[in-house]
Parts: sequence; structure tokens; C-alpha cells
Amino acid sequence: MKTWQKRYTSIILIYSLFFSSFIYAIEVKNLKCNSQVNPVGIINSRPHFSWTFIGDEKSSKQGGYRIMMATSIEKLKYPDLWDTGPTSISETGPFEYLGEPLKSGQRVYWKVTVWGNNRGVSHSEPSWFEMGDIENPETAFKPYVFPNTNGVVQIALNGHDNGRTFEGIGGVSAGASTDLLYDYEDPIRSQILDFLFKPKFGAGFQHLKVEMGGGENSTCGSEPSHAITREELKNPVSRGYEFWLMKEARNRNSEVILEYLPWSFPGYLKPDIFTEESAEYFVSFLDVAKKQWGMDIDWVAAAENENYTSPDWLINHVRPLLDARGYENVKIQGPDDNSGDWKIFDEFEKNKSLDSIMEAVGYHYVTGREFNENMVDGRGRPTTEKAKNSGKPLWASEDWSWTGKEWGGAGALNLARVYNKFYIRDRITKTLIWAPIGSIYESVTWDKAGAMKANSPWSGYYEVWPTIWATAHTTQFTEPLNWQYLNSACGLFEGTTYKGSCVTLKEKDGSEWSMIICTEKQEEIEVKIGEGLSTGTINVWKSNEKEQFVQQESITPKDGVIRISLDPQCIYSLTTTSGQKKGAYKIPEESPFPFPYKEDYEDRKVGDLPKYHSDQTGSFEIALKEDGSQCLKQIIPEQGYDWMRVYRLSNVKPNTLVGDVKWKNYTCSVNVFIEGGNVELGGHVKGSYLKGYRFQVAKNGDWKLMFDKEVLKKGVIPDFDGNKWHTLKLTFQDNEIEAFIDEVSVLSMSHQKTSGYVMLASSYDENLFDDLEITH
Repeated sequence: MKTWQKRYTSIILIYSLFFSSFIYAIEVKNLKCNSQVNPVGIINSRPHFSWTFIGDEKSSKQGGYRIMMATSIEKLKYPDLWDTGPTSISETGPFEYLGEPLKSGQRVYWKVTVWGNNRGVSHSEPSWFEMGDIENPETAFKPYVFPNTNGVVQIALNGHDNGRTFEGIGGVSAGASTDLLYDYEDPIRSQILDFLFKPKFGAGFQHLKVEMGGGENSTCGSEPSHAITREELKNPVSRGYEFWLMKEARNRNSEVILEYLPWSFPGYLKPDIFTEESAEYFVSFLDVAKKQWGMDIDWVAAAENENYTSPDWLINHVRPLLDARGYENVKIQGPDDNSGDWKIFDEFEKNKSLDSIMEAVGYHYVTGREFNENMVDGRGRPTTEKAKNSGKPLWASEDWSWTGKEWGGAGALNLARVYNKFYIRDRITKTLIWAPIGSIYESVTWDKAGAMKANSPWSGYYEVWPTIWATAHTTQFTEPLNWQYLNSACGLFEGTTYKGSCVTLKEKDGSEWSMIICTEKQEEIEVKIGEGLSTGTINVWKSNEKEQFVQQESITPKDGVIRISLDPQCIYSLTTTSGQKKGAYKIPEESPFPFPYKEDYEDRKVGDLPKYHSDQTGSFEIALKEDGSQCLKQIIPEQGYDWMRVYRLSNVKPNTLVGDVKWKNYTCSVNVFIEGGNVELGGHVKGSYLKGYRFQVAKNGDWKLMFDKEVLKKGVIPDFDGNKWHTLKLTFQDNEIEAFIDEVSVLSMSHQKTSGYVMLASSYDENLFDDLEITH
């Protein structure tokens, strides 16, 4: 296994630890099944489970839980029976079993992870229970397996099949994953966007969900809000790159479906984010899109990312306000939660108003996040029979979260298999992956994620990864809403694995059809084309590890039948449509971040994002100084509502990165105006969480040098004038560090020999920065 793969395997625990750097004393114990510890002879098919939560001074109450159950202790890492996913529920049970059907005599191992209401995490020791002779045992779902005659897989296409409507394959631009793409210059930037959104050219993503930024860290950084204060909510502002990205997507495909969802919220909406005012906040995002960009957005995920939603709020505030403001055609999707079991369908039975206004149901990580070659065969968090029988559109509204560079493992071939599996097993008709593009600084959280990579805007270099073409095997051969699945031609080659599968779709109002096939081993298939479907020339496209999206020799049916041999571990698309293309551009050579580097913030408009800066928390934008020149300003006035507030440590304060994580010996300086609180100039900083050297100066003249959170030295500048501009400077030479204020050295010391980015940081005040310079 590659080094970075090992690293990402550990990140599977993201919802258990998520970068928490403290040890808390909270505990979880007394795990009980049907009110008993390690019971034997359980006869009901759906036992109930509970535990005891013991808090500490920081977290007196439970903030969330995750239940995991498996057929062995080893499999608790990727549960094969039940995984609730992380919840934000404070109760400790009893909770009804909602996993795979249990078997008589079966021993089940289980454990619980809990989070405190003010962060902190605890993992229980494994427990177990044994089933007796089950009363009214349930039957496990069995996917359709194509018949096989003498080694030949038989697939029959029925043009009158009534499968579900295909709703598209899309991407989720969120968590600042698209950050550096904005800094590319045209025509290179336009070429990258073509690979993402141009139909029949590259991935051709058919749906784009974007983050409605809130100014707090949302995974790989922070995205700015359109209304950072209550006053600004009256006249919302277009900020960041998501409106721009939606516009570029629609410029390439007028039919692309647009959606938005918040991760964090501005501080004035705390503590209750499901209010009349927050409904206004949601709807005002549509106003910016409509009035300032001329765009109509199709869907709103009216929830907080992976933290559920409020039915009463949706019914009494969001839907009425959408209608009153002329957005009757904007549909609500939800709950966009990360916990499994599709429990919202239980709420629909009790709350018909909620059922009527939520027009699609989406959950995250139906795959279960098993980042290896067996990802597609993991149980994950499947849809329920109740969900499938409802007739409501079912979405995997954020999934995958891996690197598109790989063919094997959890990469491109696996993703194509997942696309197929989601319909065959779950009747999911839309899959949105995070991230469509990885435009993330190296060493920042999830820096390898994306279907393609573009994180070198200074050179124009980017990489088109195999996952772009794995996605094209579906998107270039179908159209959302205008095509439907043929259920009898969607299935597996073997009942024990989803690695070999086929789904078939057709035009709703026509005879054209397409078949997307993933193989694990050599296959021979025979396809019989039924009435109502085209028997014209069939175009064949193929991808394997060596080369992707290559057109093969076409096939002409004979008496409505074709036969084709398929190679192992490949993706094939068979289609009666035409016009598919493997797009290509000449990609510039990669070069390192420019050094030395100077930035005076004059080359972009006021209110725009600064070039090559990557906000990790807070929001930094171009602003005017009193003399009419431009500078950089931190604009978030107070800490907002952090979307992972239960699961991880807050990112502490606004900060933005610039430069190269490999930089070692350098001098960095910046002019600062301290409106309030303090500012920081950082060096040798790595990642999202203020890890590195931090030279902090307060408005009253207090200063300190920190390494991560450790204070190395501190002092006070006599007669410091906090109402004028000052210059901060740090020099790094091997393990020697020196700090200056207004060219006067205030400390010189030896410490660690490290490397990393330059960082600008601020308290939650409107502090200013200018004339950033990084030299030898």
C-alpha cells in the first residue's frame, strides 16, 4: 500500500477523531442489548441497544453517537451488519436495530463511539450478543443476477421496462475544494472547466451542488458568506467562487442542475440555525444568484450539512418563503445527513406535510467510506425497502471522497462500479461525488481528493485523472430526466460481488439506449434487443488501467442480438447514440510556487478573493485603504456556527495560507493595521490547523511567538501605537528564527528545523494586511 494510501486509511476515522488534539475524559460503557449485557438467545429480529454516557467538565452531555455492528471484531472497522454513521443525537437509547437481517444462532459484535456536546470522543470496548431461534426472521436483499448459459451472460433489453428516471451524475464543490481553480488564468481555466462540465467532452457532470459559505472551516478551508452580518442580510453580496463556478457550468451546459447547501453559518444566526431569519438567509442566496448572476438554481438542500434539518422549519418557514419570493420552482432536497438507515421515511409517515415538500431524499456516504478495492462490496448505508417503495427520488447526495488518480483501489474503476451498484441495490438515481476537482494546497486536509487535480494556478498545470473518464462512461451516454433505467437489464454477473455489473438506460421518448458495464474478470455477454429499442449500429467505448475512454470497433446487431467479449477490470459503454469524445488540451508544464514572491493586492477588484491565498477559517478579501490603494481585509466579525462543532476542535481563528509547503529558509514580511484584537504572521505552517510558527501582535503591543499552540517567547512593545500601520517580519534559516516589528528585532532563537507555508491570521476583527513579501 502506498504511503499516502495508508495516511488516508487512517482518515477513515475522520468522524471519530476529526483532528481533535485533546484527550477528554468522557466515557461510554454498559453497552446493552435488550437491556442486557452480552445476552444469549435473542429471538426478536430487531433488538434494541443502549449504553451509558459519562461526561466531563467540558462535555457534560452526549453530543452524538455512532453504532457499529459486524460478524467479527475485525470487521467492526468496516461494519458488515450495521453502521448508523455519526449522528448528532444526545439520547443513549434504546435504539432499534436497522441493519442486515440477523440469523438464528448468529453472534454479533458491536461497539459505540460517542462525542461530547462540547467536543471530545470516546470509543467503547467491543460487546456482543447471540441470536436464538428468531421469530419472524427477515429476508436479506438479493440483487438481480443475470442468467448465465454455458459461460455466456444473457441480458435481455425490454423497451417497455418501467425503471426509474435517471437524474444524473454530479459533483459537490464544497469544503473549499475548488479554491485554487479560481486563480487559474484563461484559457487554461476554461479548459479545466470544459473537462468538468462540457457535455461529451470530459466528465460532463450533470449536477453541481455548491457550498453556501459561512466563513468557518468546512473541510479543506473556509468559504465566504453572502451575508456575514444581520445588516448585510438585507443586501446580500456575491462572494467567493461558487456563484462563478455555477455560472461557468451553466455556460457549458444550459441544462446542468444546480443546488446549494450550507456547512457553517455566520455568528448572528447562532444558536438556533432553524429560524425565520435563517430561512431568509437561505433564500437570499437565491437572490444573489438571480439578481447578480442571472441564474436560476434548481434545488436547495435545506439542512445543515450532515447534521439533519428541522421539519417544522421547512414546512413553516423555508417553503412558504421560497414561494412568496417567486421561487416556487426551487425544490427542497434533504436531509443531506451522514447517518444511515434513511430514517426520514419514518417521519414522512407521521408528517405528510414534510413528505409533500421534500421532493427528493439524499443521504451522504452510502458507500460507507471503505477506501480500498472492496469499497463497492462494503455494506455501507443502503437504502431501505420503505425508501425504495416510496417512489420518491433517492440520491447519494455526497459520496466517494477519494483520489481520481488511481485506477484500482477505491479509485476510478471502483467509482464506476459504485455508480452501477447504487441503482442495482439501492434504486438511487443520482450520485454526487466529492470532489469534482481537487484545487487544494498540498498538506491541507483531503489534499488528494478529487476526480481531477488543479492546484498549481501560477504554472497553469493540471492533471486529468482516470475518474474523469470513469464518470464519462455514464454521463456521455445518458441525459438526466430524459432517460430511464431498464430494470431487467440492470444486475450483476455474480451474486457475491458488485465488481461485475451492468446497468442499461434508454431515452424516455425514443429508442436510443446505452449500457454501462464494469468487469472484474473476463466476461462473454449476449444482448437481446427487444421491441421499441434501436437495433442500429452500437458504438463501444472502453477504459482500463492503461488507457481510458477509447472507442472500440462498432457492433452491428444480427436479428436483434449482439455478442461481445469483455476484458477483466474494465469499464465499457455500449450505445446507439453518437458524438462522444475524449477531450484533450495541451497542459502547461508544472513549476513551483514563484519565489521570491510579492503581493500588493492591487490586481483584483475590491471584494474579490486574493490570488493564491487559501482561507482556512474566516474570510479574507480585497479592500480599500484610506489612501485609495488596496489591501487585504479579514471580514468575519465573530466566530460562526461550526458544522463539525461536536466532532472536532475548532480552527480557533481566521487564517489564510500562501506559498509552498516545502519552503524552508526564507524571510516573510507584511504590513498590518490592527483594527482590533490581534494579527499573526506565520511561517513554516502546515495544513489547516495553525500548525507552525506564529508571530502574533496585539493592538496594545503585546507580542508572542508560538509553535503550534506552545508559546516560545512573549513580550510588549513600549509605546506601541495601535492606530497606525506596522510591519511584521519573520526569518527562517535552518533552525534559527528571528522576529521583527517595524524592522526592530524582538527575538532571535533556535528551535526546530521545519518547512511550510506563510500564513496571515487575525482575531475576528476587520484587520488589514498589505505588501506581503517572501524572499531569501
